[in-house]
Amino acid sequence: MSQVKNYIYILAMLFSLCVSSQKTIDDDPEIRQNNINYRIEQALVELEKYNYYDVQKNLDEALKLAENSDNKKSIGIIYAIKGKLQLIIEEEDNAIKSLNKAIEVQRIINDNKNLGKSYKIFGDVYLTKKDYHQALDSYRAAKSKFQEEDLNENLAEVLLSEGKTYMFLNNYRKARDIIEQTLAQAKKGDYKKILSEALINHGIIYNNLNDNEKALASTIEGIEIAKQNDFISILNEAYSVISDIYFDTEDFKISREYLKEHSRLSDSIRNLTRLNYSKDQETQYLLNEANEKNIEIEEQLEKAEDDKNLGTLISILSVALITILSLLTLSLYKNNNIRLKTNNMLHKKNGELIIAKEKAELASKTKANFLSTVTHELRTPLYAVTGLSNMLLDENPKPEQVQHLKSLKFSGDYLLTFINDILQINKIEANKVDIEPESFNLKKKIQNIVLALNNSALDNNVKIHSEYDADLPENFIADQLKISQILINLIGNSIKFTKDGDIWIRVYKIDIKDNTYTLRFEVEDNGIGISQEKQDNMFESFSQGSIQINRKYGGTGLGLSIVKGLIDILKGKIYVKSELDKGTTFYFEIPLEYTSVEEAKDNKATYFDGDASTLDLTNVKILVVEDNKINQMITKKILTKMKLKCDIVDNGEEAVEMIKANKYDIILMDIHMPGISGMEATKRVRAFDKELTIFALTAVTIEDKMHEFDEAGFTDIIPKPFKQEEFEKKLYNALATNKDKPATA
Repeated sequence: MSQVKNYIYILAMLFSLCVSSQKTIDDDPEIRQNNINYRIEQALVELEKYNYYDVQKNLDEALKLAENSDNKKSIGIIYAIKGKLQLIIEEEDNAIKSLNKAIEVQRIINDNKNLGKSYKIFGDVYLTKKDYHQALDSYRAAKSKFQEEDLNENLAEVLLSEGKTYMFLNNYRKARDIIEQTLAQAKKGDYKKILSEALINHGIIYNNLNDNEKALASTIEGIEIAKQNDFISILNEAYSVISDIYFDTEDFKISREYLKEHSRLSDSIRNLTRLNYSKDQETQYLLNEANEKNIEIEEQLEKAEDDKNLGTLISILSVALITILSLLTLSLYKNNNIRLKTNNMLHKKNGELIIAKEKAELASKTKANFLSTVTHELRTPLYAVTGLSNMLLDENPKPEQVQHLKSLKFSGDYLLTFINDILQINKIEANKVDIEPESFNLKKKIQNIVLALNNSALDNNVKIHSEYDADLPENFIADQLKISQILINLIGNSIKFTKDGDIWIRVYKIDIKDNTYTLRFEVEDNGIGISQEKQDNMFESFSQGSIQINRKYGGTGLGLSIVKGLIDILKGKIYVKSELDKGTTFYFEIPLEYTSVEEAKDNKATYFDGDASTLDLTNVKILVVEDNKINQMITKKILTKMKLKCDIVDNGEEAVEMIKANKYDIILMDIHMPGISGMEATKRVRAFDKELTIFALTAVTIEDKMHEFDEAGFTDIIPKPFKQEEFEKKLYNALATNKDKPATA
């Protein structure tokens, strides 16, 4: 028995020595990576030689090394090559599984180059399965990644595959356009193999479009390039294509000669493909591994023959182990067969979902860019519409023109509100609305909102009543602007649909936990009410009671959708109760954090509420920087009416020079101009004048660009189109502030 102990001790020592030496090698990252790269390169070489068994073996060894060192980039590449191999040996479902694993890893580490290659192989799999539309989606996803990374050769290759797919769909005109893009890309980069294959496919397309002359010319050119570069498989396909073209032109003799060449070359290629990977070889591969393990065990048993007791023990253990392993293998085999079908379906759907997600992200980005551009382009002419209508109304128009001008002004204001509502909805849906909590007095906030909307209510002979729970504190920390927007929308809605009635606004507590109050806000009216069927989709975009209500009362149908979105952002809920001809109650619940601090003071510039006649405007000079001639005229008219002098320039460079040469009190700076932008011009001015008042007079979406305005050094922002009264108050406020500043030497 002591001999057995000694033998086990020696084996343990040898094992630990092997492990320590192996660990020293494995600890060197460079050696590990070189080993992985070598295996991958060998696999690719063997793939070109059709030695699929050796490809599989090299990939398995490379994967084992990559997983041990957690080398995600190499793992992704290996699974992608596995997918390519499985596609070649007609195991499409296994290929989808391997490619899904590759894509999952490559997306996590943002390996866009190899992600594009995986999408390309995915497209090839779907093409083989004759799922042409899925193939096109995969090719487009690959194309997007290759364009991002400037991988022109890969781009040319995927364009070629896309063109072939359209050929399978019999859309030869679309296929021709794509193949022509491939040719341009291949010629530009001198990619001979892609160029040769693209020319041959061009020949197939022209043959199907009944243009045999172009078909022959293109195919012959492709054959010449394939011959010069020894592209055997491409040349083989080309001979078949040109044989068909000559057959269609009834030149049967030449057609037969090329067909012979095609047959001869096909036989040659079959001889080269001497190892076709099959299920038998897969079994052989597993048997070889098992045999190697058996040989190792036999060698150990031979060494242990001197010790009879040890030999007997090992034999018994071996038999037991083999029996257990056999049972386990059988059980696993049955379970795996049951799971395989489900897994294959899941992997396929997962791949489709990934591509769909890519398409959705691209669509979302396109939508955001479209809205940003359209908004700017709409706001600029709206500035002219609202500005000119205000000017004409102030210039004593003829009595019969007044109503037309008021209608024009109303239409401009309505369109501006509509644009702002669409932008707000877009921001809410894109999760781009940030919460900005601050200390404020809730009771005062509600009183101010009621005060602001009272004139609109009186126009409809409506009385607004406000009830604030006496036991409820007044100061809270929350996003007061969003709460204001919610209440203004709901109260405004009630005013619009109520005539000769009353509106009640109530606020009270329904729960308190620690320092957080859950408050309920109610807005009740006795207006026209809402039918039960319309209440179900009340908070959807563009939803209104009916076409008749829309025509009678107006509105875009976006107000309640915005309210619902803002309440969701504030982690609240909204409900509605209504009865036709009796009235409607909207009530929402949101959590607010209590604070004992008085409401925060706003340090930003406020609107001027003094008497403008007390300001000395004699020597005030304003510079208007604006490239649009109509906008120049409108701004100058408004300033002249305010008894202010102004100079006008139409570009940023000239504005900077004018500010250097003259003393101005205020600069009204447009943003988008020829030459340097208003942002850049302001940065240059701030390099030599930190105190000058500069307003951004802009049609861009302010919320998205606010940080850029602050960084550029603007004093404040006046969005176009603006209300004339607000514009005047901002200017008067700036002039009053400048007057109070101490004079600098």
